[in-house]
Amino acid sequence: MIILDVMMPEMDGIEACEIIRNTPGLENTIITFLTARGEDYSQVAGFDAGADDYITKPIKPKVLVSKVKALLRRLKDEANQQEDIVTVGNIVINREEYKIVNNGKEIVLPRKEFELLALLTSKPSKVFKREVILDKVWGNEVVVGGRTIDVHIRKLREKIGEDHFKTVKGVGYKFVL
Repeated sequence: MIILDVMMPEMDGIEACEIIRNTPGLENTIITFLTARGEDYSQVAGFDAGADDYITKPIKPKVLVSKVKALLRRLKDEANQQEDIVTVGNIVINREEYKIVNNGKEIVLPRKEFELLALLTSKPSKVFKREVILDKVWGNEVVVGGRTIDVHIRKLREKIGEDHFKTVKGVGYKFVL
């Protein structure tokens, strides 16, 4: 959360809001006006500039805290929805639908291959140790051999591309773009 207190006489809250909305990477920032200006035209101008909420003073502290919590809940819900679809290079992973699209072409993966790909792409270039992969993908449900990971990686290389999966000898695997 960014709290911007506009104290510069050369810029008002409306201008600051417009700048934030037009700054790459900040477009989805929650912006709330907290002001003594309660006129209809001021509120309309704030919302037209891109504000998510407009709170006029005086306001009771408990009400203000509740409004901020509600805005943060909304932000959290939106972030959770965005995590369901992850784009890594030319690969789009839809975790909710268990669907992979690579270079515009849909690829069908069995469940464990999908989970292995989702794990490796969650942090590209990070080396995942074999023990971590076994724990996160297979868990304690099934006892699997050490070669199971190698077989699944080989199948992913065939379907997604050789260059994306790197073996770190004696350690594990990583996904690279």
